[in-house]
Amino acid sequence: MAADHEQHPLFLPLIFVGGLLFGFGLGFSHMAQPEVVLNFLQFEDFGLLFVMFGAAIVTGITFFGIKQIRTTAPLTGDTYVRRLKTLDKNVVIGGGIFGVGWGLSGICPGAAYASLGIGNYAILWGILGMFIGAYIQGFWRSTRAEQGSQATTAD
Repeated sequence: MAADHEQHPLFLPLIFVGGLLFGFGLGFSHMAQPEVVLNFLQFEDFGLLFVMFGAAIVTGITFFGIKQIRTTAPLTGDTYVRRLKTLDKNVVIGGGIFGVGWGLSGICPGAAYASLGIGNYAILWGILGMFIGAYIQGFWRSTRAEQGSQATTAD
């Protein structure tokens, strides 16, 4: 968010409503059930493919069409810019680790939270693992950055 203006008062409530809508959609489409996701990963149920395709269509229309309607985001005033991430080894390795975790738990992070709403409390172990894994990765990255800056100052 740009520092030259204040956040719109509806910003956080709309994010909350968006999260509720996302969670309800995951529950309604049965994508919050690890069994459904695991069946997709084993090529037995392709319902997830249709859910993802539907989401991609809505996202694509919004992503490419919004610039025709508006030049700035309505609640933040930020301009719409495309952020490009280069395909490097961190993206490939991180994506691989994410995929293995998704395959082992049977659920992606967003659906894990929605899964709590349908009574899957065992997923709390997976959510705890996500938090611990993210913390370890952040600690590891900051340690590497500190070592890199110390090596640069020592030169």
